[in-house]
Amino acid sequence: MTTTIDKTAGTPGKYKVLGTRPVRHDGIEKVTGAARYGADMNMPEMLHGKILRSPHAHARIRSIDTSKAEALPGVMAVATSKDLPIIQARELNPGQGGPRLLAENDLADKKVLYKGHAVAAVAATSPHIAEEALALIAVDYEVLPTVLGWREAMKEGATLLHDNLTEKFSATRGGAGEDTGNKSNVASHLQLKMGNVEQGFKEADTILEREYNTQTIHQGYIEPFACTAQWIPEGRLTIWTSTQGIFGVRGNVAAILNIPESMIKIVPMEIGGGFGGKGTGYLEPVAAVLSKKTGHPIKMVMSRKEVFEGTGPSSGTSITVKIGAKKDGTITAAQLGMIYEAGAYPGSPMVGGVTSAVSAYKIDNVLIDGYDVVCNKPKTAAYRAPGHPQAAFAAESALDELADMLGMDPMDLRLKNVAMEGDRAVTGVPHAHVGLKEVMDVMKAHPHYTAPLGGPNRGRGVATGYRLNGGGSGSSATINVLANGTVNLTTGSMDLSGTRVAIAMQVAETLGLTAEEVTPQVVDTDSVGWTGGSGGSRITFDTGRASIAAAQLVIEQMGARAARLWEVQPEDVEFVDGIFICTKNTDDKFTFKELAGKLMTTGGPVTCSAMDTQGGVGGALAGNIFDVEVDPETGKVDILRSTVFLDIGQAAHPSYVEGQMQGGTLQGIGWALNEEYFFTPEGVMANSSLLDYRMPTSLDLPMIDTVIIEYANPRHPYGLRGAGEHPIIAPLPAMANAVSRAIGVRMATLPISPGAILEAIEKKNTNK
Repeated sequence: MTTTIDKTAGTPGKYKVLGTRPVRHDGIEKVTGAARYGADMNMPEMLHGKILRSPHAHARIRSIDTSKAEALPGVMAVATSKDLPIIQARELNPGQGGPRLLAENDLADKKVLYKGHAVAAVAATSPHIAEEALALIAVDYEVLPTVLGWREAMKEGATLLHDNLTEKFSATRGGAGEDTGNKSNVASHLQLKMGNVEQGFKEADTILEREYNTQTIHQGYIEPFACTAQWIPEGRLTIWTSTQGIFGVRGNVAAILNIPESMIKIVPMEIGGGFGGKGTGYLEPVAAVLSKKTGHPIKMVMSRKEVFEGTGPSSGTSITVKIGAKKDGTITAAQLGMIYEAGAYPGSPMVGGVTSAVSAYKIDNVLIDGYDVVCNKPKTAAYRAPGHPQAAFAAESALDELADMLGMDPMDLRLKNVAMEGDRAVTGVPHAHVGLKEVMDVMKAHPHYTAPLGGPNRGRGVATGYRLNGGGSGSSATINVLANGTVNLTTGSMDLSGTRVAIAMQVAETLGLTAEEVTPQVVDTDSVGWTGGSGGSRITFDTGRASIAAAQLVIEQMGARAARLWEVQPEDVEFVDGIFICTKNTDDKFTFKELAGKLMTTGGPVTCSAMDTQGGVGGALAGNIFDVEVDPETGKVDILRSTVFLDIGQAAHPSYVEGQMQGGTLQGIGWALNEEYFFTPEGVMANSSLLDYRMPTSLDLPMIDTVIIEYANPRHPYGLRGAGEHPIIAPLPAMANAVSRAIGVRMATLPISPGAILEAIEKKNTNK
């Protein structure tokens, strides 16, 4: 069941196209199998590439002997890090990040830093021969001590993953950081503070201190990484790939291979799930090198095991929370220590956690320390609202327990401290026009929150999830007007979740057309202006704004054509509800379609391009309520009822908003109850298959009810906010709170597996 609530006073919130549910433009191709994904590429004389991966979590590479592999019939080329110009060009501090580290992750140079780290690549006439050749490559390793997690990495005297990595300290979000000179596995330390925390705790009547832990998990996209590269003799390189950002791939490949971006074309294939994990590539530079060596197109497709072991999961974390409040529930101070595992190279989503953990609340005294820590695990990648779910798990779990200590309703405590417009977040930036209180009011008043639970071993959990959405990196759009009055819309934004139709609907709304009269397409890097990657919940917003701007240029140019026909000035033409009207003689009118048919006789075709870099979507809030029943004999959790809430500003296509809300909730449930990378002491992932890595299925879930809250975003012409990331934030703490109430023990470590529940119950009974 879906409920839509308009919380914007004085705004009708009703449009002719936006808010309706047209069939998505790519729907038929997707359901019939006609859509082409990365693994669907086939070309004449194409070869197949495979990657040799390290069996060790930490080892020095003494030598690589590829001679036997090169001698195998059918093998056309072998590549190692020596074939990547950026690695051979110079030494860089790993803390600087960038393409150099991407290159070392694509093909290890002097050391391997996790089990599954790519070491060499083979191109052969068949994938089977390529696999056989991998076994013939002899690598001499010097095995080093494994630093598997943050605890080992931060110990005094711990083995260093990078000999020249020094800790950076920053007191501002996004700052480059001051180099402390300390060689460490701590890549960076970010500290944000506001007010006087010590004084705030002195003013508190109740103080809660807890530690919360989460494990490494994977995004779980169904399509593995796949790409095809063709480097022709003239020097031009074309890559077909499944990615969340074609221009990012182009820039990285150019830097790694030391060739101009103008010599590279990235062609996007359909993407079979990404959730942030496909914002980084792993195969493209390697396939390109093999193609240059052989003169043939090279196709590379990862196996599922490679996806788990050799691509970026989300961070494991440890977060300490100290929070104080007065008897009436006013929070006086909050102090958090947030450790995020980055994996083999710096760059965890720690910043997202630090800036979001308590930002939905007005707390005058806050101190947060965040640490980005390298360890012998795969380099982390983004996963829906990177860093936020772990932070919310800690902060919202602590708030729930604090409410119990104060004898308050959990939602009342949140509403008592909710941030309002103008209140400063811990970043120092005042909150803009965001419906934080509006969402919490709806949650508290919802029938799910007040319904009786009934029965023993049941619990209800609630939590909210705040995120300051991304955006501002820029999007481009081009509109071509056709003679029959329809338009073609061209963008460079990868469509992960139905953004084609959502953007087309904004163009249709602007031009007075139907969604079906706008044909959207996602094109390659040669065919559209620079566009940032599909992430940060920014596409419907940013690319939507760019497309609206292009549509407004279309109206302006077509209005000038109408003025020519009516022999008036362009300013004498108005455009209302898809109709051009002459203000000097209102009987003179052209519908958009009528005027489109006259373009070739009034000056030629109309093609308009625009770009938007307005600076970000802005913040928003989501929330979840779960009812669960826990079997005290087996530890099994049954979810009885689930409701998810989201401030979407204005739902472009409600069906896809609902899908985002339900999908994020599903993934959050998996994160909370089941999912984790299970490592052996040697750093080997023991559950690297979809059979052993336990993700929820339809049999594990109830119906997920959605409540869409429309509190218009003033930064968008139609009030839109992002939908993709917020729904995964709150399920972690909401589920933990529900299970904790059901069993009478606070669960502070994820996943909350049956075994963990039984241990908690046994410990509670032992301590009685």
